[in-house]
Amino acid sequence: MESAILLISCPDRKGIVKEIASFIADNGGNILHFDQHIDYQREIFFARVEWDIKDFRIPRDLIEEAFKPIAEKFHMDFSLHFGDYLQKVAIFVSKQDHCFYDLMQRFKSGELRGQVKLVISNHPDLKPIADFFGVPYYHIPKSKENKKEAEAKELSLLKEHHIDLIILARYMQILSKSFVDKFRNRIINIHHSFLPAFPGAKPYHRAYHRGVKIIGATSHYVTEILDEGPIIEQDIIRVSHRDSLEDFIRKGKDIERIVLARAVKWHLEHKVLVYDNKTVVFD
Repeated sequence: MESAILLISCPDRKGIVKEIASFIADNGGNILHFDQHIDYQREIFFARVEWDIKDFRIPRDLIEEAFKPIAEKFHMDFSLHFGDYLQKVAIFVSKQDHCFYDLMQRFKSGELRGQVKLVISNHPDLKPIADFFGVPYYHIPKSKENKKEAEAKELSLLKEHHIDLIILARYMQILSKSFVDKFRNRIINIHHSFLPAFPGAKPYHRAYHRGVKIIGATSHYVTEILDEGPIIEQDIIRVSHRDSLEDFIRKGKDIERIVLARAVKWHLEHKVLVYDNKTVVFD
């Protein structure tokens, strides 16, 4: 279906919904979804509006300009997207394959709507998976000594393929601030613990030795501050004294797959709004 999607945030006041709905209806559009949220503490209005543009009287390349008077009236920050556009995706991996393989299966089946254009890794280990799915695999070794040159190669590839979204599928490297700035709120990471508990190295080992009763995973947008970007999705799984360390790791990998896939799906469907290092996720 041909649809347009508006993501909106602005100071809350009367008449916003009416103006948006009238803009769509008066121009021959049919609203498919209108989801809204108000942060009453900060008095901020958020909305995701999707409408059928098959008979819309404004051509799609002129919709953004036509909406600007309403945006200016209500001091809106907004972005316009189209439901039939498949975002171009790059996946960054290291050696662990569970999230990578899961994502590739979901993209191939159509559960995740996007085009995986390339895979970038600091190791050659997962190339057979990329080959199996017919996706180019670029091995770019990275160390403290060559990090700047390696990122320059990565950025060149991302530009060449017109990448919209980067997924870090257990990519065990820290991205520089200059890299992150070029893809602000367009890099999704999976953290192998329930943030902010047990951050850092070997979280399952630390959780295991503490005798915790739940473990989890966190998917978030990447910022220059490690593991502190806006959280998109989290989930947990129960464990007990009967579980071994191997059980912890196995269960943890299961929840990582699910949480990362959910976050990627919502981003691709334009259901995530970022503000104040937090997210509003419309279901």
